[in-house]
Parts: sequence; C-alpha cells; structure tokens
Amino acid sequence: MNGNILIGLLIPFAGTTLGSAMVFFMKREMNDRLQKLLLGFASGVMVAASVWSLLIPSIEMSEQSGGIAWIPAASGFLLGMGFLLLLDTVTPHLHFTEEEPEGIPSHLKKTTMLVLAVTLHNIPEGMAVGVTFAGVMADNSMMTLTGAFALSIGIAIQNFPEGAIISMPLKSQGISKIRAFAYGTLSGIVEPAAGFITILLTGLVLPFLPYFLSFAAGAMVYVVVEELIPEAQSGEHSNISTIGVALGFVLMMVLDVALG
Repeated sequence: MNGNILIGLLIPFAGTTLGSAMVFFMKREMNDRLQKLLLGFASGVMVAASVWSLLIPSIEMSEQSGGIAWIPAASGFLLGMGFLLLLDTVTPHLHFTEEEPEGIPSHLKKTTMLVLAVTLHNIPEGMAVGVTFAGVMADNSMMTLTGAFALSIGIAIQNFPEGAIISMPLKSQGISKIRAFAYGTLSGIVEPAAGFITILLTGLVLPFLPYFLSFAAGAMVYVVVEELIPEAQSGEHSNISTIGVALGFVLMMVLDVALG
C-alpha cells in the first residue's frame, strides 16, 4: 500500500480525533442546537458522498463494462443496507437521545455502548473511503486519486462534529476530559481498519468493484436514515438540523465535483 493511500485512509480518523479534542475546550454541556446542527451536517455529507462518490461511479463503471448499469448499484445498495441492519440488530449500543440500549442484551457499561453506537456509524464511512482508493489502485478510469481524497476529506470534515458529539456529551455525564477524548478517538479507529479490509477484498474481486461502491453507499444511507436524522429531528429546533443537512450536502457535492 503506497503512502498516498495510507494517508487517505487516515484523514477521516484525524477528523474524528480533532473533533474529540474539542472536549478540552468545553466549559458546560453541549448546546442542543449545536448538536442538532452537527448531526444534520454529518447526514448531508454522507448522503452527498453516497450519491456522487459511490452510486454514480458504480453506475458509470457498469455502463463502461457493457453490463446493465442499474443492477450493481441497486443490489449492492440493498446489500449494504441489510449489512448495517444486521450489525445494528446484533451489536449492543446506546444512542445519546435514548434511554434503552439496542441490539442483543448485554452487561456492557453505558459509556461503552455509547461508543459502540458511533463506531457503527464509522464502519460504512471507512468502507466508502477504502473502496474509492481500491478503484484508484485498480487504475479504473472512473476513480481518480483527487476524487478519492475529496471523499476522504469530506468524511473527515463530517467526522469532526461526530467526534465532538461523542466526547462532549460523555464529559457532561461526569467522565473526565481525557477519558472522553479517548473514547471519541477510539470510535474512529474502525474507519482506517474498515478501509484497509475493503481494499483487500476489492483487490481480490475487482470485477465486483461497482457492487462494493454501492454497498458502501447503502451502508452509509442506512446510518443516516436510521440513526442520524431521527436524532437530529427529535425534540425542538429540528429546522436547525435541516439547515445542517443542506450545508453538509452542498459542501460534499462541491468537493466531489471540484476535485473529482
């Protein structure tokens, strides 16, 4: 694996780490409106990345190879949704806006399940970055190094508020700032790991690259629809999260079109 790809896989993790570090500047509980704005922003980035960086290249690759363009995009997307649904069902985790944990019953600590909830969000993001760099390594004309870095940077930008969203509420619950930072950082380690594994898998089955792209898109959209949007729209001031979605979507779209 060359240096560019390693850097590309680590950029999103750096975004999570920097966001988690915001806990050191925290003097009180995280503002509810700010949290909604950040959740909406992350949702917008993920939706735009799923369309421009994953689904559209999947369709274009299929057309280029002479196949039926929509089959890899549709089937991979549904498989990605199903994969995250399975993980969501079996993994014990707890969302900040909920009192009861989800997944199989466990005796894990509340903080551990809070971290697991964010870790589930990060798996498809790592897969998305990994599969785009896999396309670059395969010299696929639909995937460029600048486009892959655009996705990586976009994910890192939305990981910044995600890191803050996990570390700052943990501090509000009485956990020390250092531990809250560590939990937030650890939640992002899964991203480069998932990206690396995805690169290995796509390297073995390059003809299935369009399926991997749409699979990552489905997994990301699942997280947005199942977790981020409901959390952002709960309670008052839901219009703030809608503004965040618009800002995140446009930013990711501009990054992909300008650099892709």
